[in-house]
Amino acid sequence: MAKIVKQIGEYKLGDLIIEGKTKQVYDLPSEPGHCILLSKDKITAGDGVKKHDLKGKAEISNKTACKVFDILKSVGVPTAFVRQATETAFVSRKCEMIPIEWVTRRLATGSFLKRHPGVKEGYRFAPVKHETFFKDDANHDPQWSEEQIISAEFELNGLKIGEKEVDYMARISVLVFEILEKVWQTRQCALIDMKIEFGVDTSGELVVADVIDSDSWRLWPSGDKRLMVDKQVYRNLTTVTDKDLETVKRNFEWVVDQLDHLLPPNDHLVVIVMGSPSDKDHCNKIKKHCQDLGLNVEIRVSSAHKTTEAALKIISHYESLNVKIVFIAVAGRSNGLGPVISGNTDFPVINCPPLSKDDVDRDVWSSLNVPSGLGCTTAIYAETAALAAAQSVGLTNYIVWSKLRVKRLNNYKTLPKFDQEFRNKE
Repeated sequence: MAKIVKQIGEYKLGDLIIEGKTKQVYDLPSEPGHCILLSKDKITAGDGVKKHDLKGKAEISNKTACKVFDILKSVGVPTAFVRQATETAFVSRKCEMIPIEWVTRRLATGSFLKRHPGVKEGYRFAPVKHETFFKDDANHDPQWSEEQIISAEFELNGLKIGEKEVDYMARISVLVFEILEKVWQTRQCALIDMKIEFGVDTSGELVVADVIDSDSWRLWPSGDKRLMVDKQVYRNLTTVTDKDLETVKRNFEWVVDQLDHLLPPNDHLVVIVMGSPSDKDHCNKIKKHCQDLGLNVEIRVSSAHKTTEAALKIISHYESLNVKIVFIAVAGRSNGLGPVISGNTDFPVINCPPLSKDDVDRDVWSSLNVPSGLGCTTAIYAETAALAAAQSVGLTNYIVWSKLRVKRLNNYKTLPKFDQEFRNKE
């Protein structure tokens, strides 16, 4: 019989909603529509057939999940996670769970090889391989096709899971994998594959739910399977000693430590240089779009024609900072600013002239027809300039790259919604 917990830290708990092999989920009466996920000091494998107590695992798993969800939330991935509650629990939006595991693979290994004999271990999937499995311990979580999921007609919190929802979850699954793959690359660790689950919250929104911890993925430091630090080490044990369990625990602690040492990628600066203070409104639009994409921004005022030496000093100042710089030059009429900056720096330069509708054909020409040997590009719209800057920074910055990927996902989410609204009106 499950041990019913009445309070965790400052949180008074309501009814036990569900208990799994490694966690309990409690209602949270003080926050309607929310619950508490409480991890256990348990490790299992083989659909729960293999199981052991592992003191300290609850705290390790909770820390891992909270750190991962914090990263995903920071870039805009829709998750049920709200905040860490205690060392072993976190607050989540209350969801009805879809009984499907969504698995994304970069390399072929494990069960994939058993189901696809002849494929060599380590075969690299590009794009990543996506698979789905119905959660059914008694039948060892059989693989399901997207057609089977759609045909099941799951309905949770008023949302019917159809083709559009399945496709959307598949895209989020790949997105989550690719974001965390970028994260682990910064620690010289390869994310091989991982699984996530989805729920529908009380407002009917599809979100990444449950937990993401060292039970959820395969991690190979330096890309070497022999150095694996995930639950596969436990799965591979034919007999399990206390020493073996300590090894598994140390591996899980190593994962938390690596996440603790993730450096915030604050290694860049977008410098918007305007030729005249009259262009401030246009520059502020660029700045807002940049900040929405996670970019650090500064605005300066200098004219290539009127204060040439001052413009060159501004360039020299930012080149001395030892961070990645992207310049956005804002100058109308005769745009000498972008070409002058480009001719005196090796950092990217983007022209974004403040064009008026009446003068666009004439004024844009000085931004497009630059002298030979200069690499500055031209964007007409403020958002386009910000996106171009973000794409440059995102080459080495996983937060900015992830925000760009989420933006692309949101485009996919919103346009079909509008399409459906128009169809319903016809």
